[in-house]
Amino acid sequence: MSDSSVGRATPITNATHTQRPSGMPIHKYGRYEAVEIPDRTWPDNRITVAPRWLSTDLRDGNQALIDPMSPARKREMFDLLVRMGYKEIEVGFPSSGETDFAFVRSIIEEGAIPEDVTISVLTQSREELIERTVEALRGAHRATVHLYNATAPTFRRVVFRGTKDQVKQIAVDGTRLVMEYAEKILGPETVFGYQYSPEIFTDTELDFALEVCEGVMDVWQPEAGREIILNLPATVERSTPSTHADRFEWMSRHLSRRENVCLSVHPHNDRGTAVAAAELALMAGADRIEGCLFGQGERTGNVDLVTLGMNLFSQGVDPQIDFSQIDEIRRTSEYCNQMEIHPRHPYAGDLVYTSFSGSHQDAIKKGFDAREADAAAQGKPVDEIEWAVPYLPIDPKDVGRSYEAVIRVNSQSGKGGIAYVLKNDHKLDLPRRMQIEFSRIIQAKTDAEGGEITPGQIWSVFRDEYLPSPENAWGRVQLRSGQTTTDTDGKDTLTVQAVVDGTETVLTGTGNGPISAFFEALAAVGVDARLLDYQEHTMSEGASAQAASYIECAIDGKVLWGIGIDANTTRASLKAVISAVNRATR
Repeated sequence: MSDSSVGRATPITNATHTQRPSGMPIHKYGRYEAVEIPDRTWPDNRITVAPRWLSTDLRDGNQALIDPMSPARKREMFDLLVRMGYKEIEVGFPSSGETDFAFVRSIIEEGAIPEDVTISVLTQSREELIERTVEALRGAHRATVHLYNATAPTFRRVVFRGTKDQVKQIAVDGTRLVMEYAEKILGPETVFGYQYSPEIFTDTELDFALEVCEGVMDVWQPEAGREIILNLPATVERSTPSTHADRFEWMSRHLSRRENVCLSVHPHNDRGTAVAAAELALMAGADRIEGCLFGQGERTGNVDLVTLGMNLFSQGVDPQIDFSQIDEIRRTSEYCNQMEIHPRHPYAGDLVYTSFSGSHQDAIKKGFDAREADAAAQGKPVDEIEWAVPYLPIDPKDVGRSYEAVIRVNSQSGKGGIAYVLKNDHKLDLPRRMQIEFSRIIQAKTDAEGGEITPGQIWSVFRDEYLPSPENAWGRVQLRSGQTTTDTDGKDTLTVQAVVDGTETVLTGTGNGPISAFFEALAAVGVDARLLDYQEHTMSEGASAQAASYIECAIDGKVLWGIGIDANTTRASLKAVISAVNRATR
């Protein structure tokens, strides 16, 4: 070994990180099929307007529940979706049983459906089921029948044991029956629409999916004022979102009568990328998204409509759905589904706007401070300038969250988070060195006790540490009153009535200001204090506003901060000195 290498660490090499075979049976699984589109256009597109939305919480979401919704819970969910602004809602599978049929009838007969809301119902392609399904819609203002049949090779071979032509005929015959029963059962008061889904689209050959959809359209005859919804479900998510987008661009390019087709995307989340797949499908030509609030649905769930809508909002695009009370939406969903939303769920979880890390907290606090400064510099209210706060993609206030949950303190937290809590909840803007001092006190508490410390506990510790009062009396000195006079040379003479070591005492001192005069007065009772730093600010606006004074002192060799709060700035500064003095001997 050469002398130059002595003491050096061994460098990491590529071989150090070579992965080993897992031993899992990978031979059982094939790769997804790529789509040949060398001139694909979707990667250059951006989503600039909201898509059409359809909530399938009451159908796809409900059928996936351990305990399906009762009629009362169904109605609660329906009313929530209407309040949020969804204009297309799949309300059930009426031919599946009396419960779904009765629910559809109830919202129609009770006038619960606004005239601009279209309800949708699902059916398989069997005549008796189609008749029952259309019967459920009698008297509705706006209604869509959604017919589906599986078209993927595995289903053709294993489930139906039929040819392509036979599977296509199921779709064509079902479409014709829907039209016949709609003509027979529904009156002129119903604006009637039709939706078809080649189920398991993600596994179906593209040319065959196109052939089936064209056969369905030949029967329905879409034209101006008579659209057809072609819904292409990722019933099982099989590929990357990019390949899903390729499939949508291919279909969008090859469909005839495209201007009268609403191309709909219905992703599931088997690979955990349903949101990305939906967004890329929109970029690739899709017009409409079907999904559920918070991703409820079979297996890993349908695509999450809340995340999709809030993603648009976070980019300055109006989702045309109201998420401003996201906790109410979450609570209602949890009640209806009897399933809890994960605390880390995007936008809605209990902890998603919360930072425990000290560096994150410090950055967030500085972000809020900079925002206020930027707004003042621009002469605008703070809510009218662009949102730019580290670690927070949106302003929690915009979805009904308070700022209390933004920063929470545990043993990992630093001065920034603690300072944020005090500023946000109590209007105290601690100087940086005081932040460091107090954070050590909180750190010692969290290290000793473990777990999280609440904003209320932080304030309790702060008051006990810095704010002696008649209700929280401690230390050598308690202030009664004080009076300052200034002579012609600008010298201040301060007379203070105080309790020192339990005895009523009058302290007098002279200096070039009330604080230096008070230091001289304290010297008479054996307190050696020297001013290091002084800062103050008002805590609110108006004649009754209080001031907060912060004083850093060297007291008998100790460097300590004190704080005083009072409507009178001089009295606030004297209280701050007493806070530091009392802490030195506590």
